[in-house]
Amino acid sequence: MVVSVNGQDRWTCPYCNYLNSLGDNCKIISGVFDEHTNSFTGNPSDIIYNKHQDQLNLKTAFIVCLNPECREYIFMFSLSLHNSSDFIHKWDSLPEGLNTAKIFPDYIPKAILEDYKEACLIKDKSPKASATLSRRCLQGIIRDFWKVKPDTLYKEINQIKDKIGSDLYDAIDAIRQIWNIGAHMEKDINVIIDVDPNEAQILIELIEMLIEEWYIKDHERKERLARITAIGVEKKALKGSK
Repeated sequence: MVVSVNGQDRWTCPYCNYLNSLGDNCKIISGVFDEHTNSFTGNPSDIIYNKHQDQLNLKTAFIVCLNPECREYIFMFSLSLHNSSDFIHKWDSLPEGLNTAKIFPDYIPKAILEDYKEACLIKDKSPKASATLSRRCLQGIIRDFWKVKPDTLYKEINQIKDKIGSDLYDAIDAIRQIWNIGAHMEKDINVIIDVDPNEAQILIELIEMLIEEWYIKDHERKERLARITAIGVEKKALKGSK
């Protein structure tokens, strides 16, 4: 996503979260990759008109991350009204769903990441299906990270009640009821309780928060402690050799 910070265009890489500075050298180039900005933005196509005679522009964008340890790239299309910065629609080609799903480390269980990514991709098209996937994703996270005895989500949440903060427990338990709407049909099938895209997004953001606070912070903590332990072993060996 490209944003303007203090008048300068910046783009956060969806793969590594590196904040790229596109700067003043980011120009619209027709069919040529700019090695200085590591980006390509195709010129707007010839102006076309829809049935309301609105002028439309179709643009393409190709950007490579400037982070030397990443160098991944994205490719997208966008449709907008002529002379307007507001998008009517955007299509993400590479990576799929780059504006919705975050890129998480591969030490996160594959099944959890797959449910999370799919929940992001279908959030707008089918919020209830997205909520159902997020519910399953939450259950998978609790079972895997906390090693709880598999049961109903309600009972599994209660098994970790004393291990997490009360505010997080209350939020998870409250949102669980929204997930149940997507996961289970009401007794009266004529009662339709819908889940809108904004609510589905809230569920997705909870999943992202849990992955970051539980998996990633735990992984980083273990890495720091391992480095400290390694230093201690090294110093002890040096002391013993003297």
